[in-house]
Amino acid sequence: MRWEGRRQSDNVVDRRGRGPISGRRGLPRGGRVRIPRGGSSGGLRRAGGGSIVLVILVALGLWIFAGINPIQLLDMLARQDGAVVTQAPRSPEQVAADDERSQFLSVVLAETEDTWGRIFRDSGSTYEPPRLVLYSGAVNSDCGFGTAAAGPFYCPADRQVYVDLSFFDLLAQRLNAPGDFAQAYVVAHEVGHHVQNLTGVLGRYQQARQGLSEREANAVSVRVELQADCYAGVWAHSADRIGLLEEGDIDEALGAASAVGDDVMQRRTQGTVVPESFNHGTAAERARWFTVGYRSGDPGACDTFEAR
Repeated sequence: MRWEGRRQSDNVVDRRGRGPISGRRGLPRGGRVRIPRGGSSGGLRRAGGGSIVLVILVALGLWIFAGINPIQLLDMLARQDGAVVTQAPRSPEQVAADDERSQFLSVVLAETEDTWGRIFRDSGSTYEPPRLVLYSGAVNSDCGFGTAAAGPFYCPADRQVYVDLSFFDLLAQRLNAPGDFAQAYVVAHEVGHHVQNLTGVLGRYQQARQGLSEREANAVSVRVELQADCYAGVWAHSADRIGLLEEGDIDEALGAASAVGDDVMQRRTQGTVVPESFNHGTAAERARWFTVGYRSGDPGACDTFEAR
């Protein structure tokens, strides 16, 4: 990705090395977007129309929308190898690499702000960007206590995305999904959850979830995650149009999306696949919906709730 020299976001909070400081910021609520249905305006469309009272907030605790996987990835992969997971000290070279990575993610966040700001303006609304919190080891959020072992996550209660940069080493080395655009996909996916929060999707499911069985909730969770993947693709389309993408970037994003599919992760961690327990989507589904967003550039194409 051609990111050097681009604007960096002002909405990045660097808490690396500061311990699990509270993430509460007293952010205002509301700011929902009125989404016109259909048409060729390119604006947002209300996901699933009137039928979408079932959208996802899987839990109110720690793993709310851990965009990669709500299971503890590092712990499970370590048990697979018989290893003990620790937060190893970072070498000066790793610290320097993380500093560059934080600058890169700040540019990615800024580009998502530009993309979604334009899309919301086209729909007659105002986009309220999330904050990106960089932490090391552990962090407190309004959704609970998060650790690097859980992967990146978005907390709708404080409207912040939380990322431990060491996750990207896991993504590249253990999940075989290297590349800077794989990292960009992760952030864009979490921002996709923020868009769902602003448009009221998450809140509607939170109210309706009490009437769902675990299996039904899992099935709807998959549709929410796939929509966030599609929204990540919408951003990638915008980034491509302004010349930020390089050869191989989309392949890196697709590799990352596939690497964290439920079927792939279950095979890696438990050796068997249990479809009824899926809550993020298969590798093929995640890659397909990212591609839908990337090819169309239209959030209205990301209606994973009506799709069969």
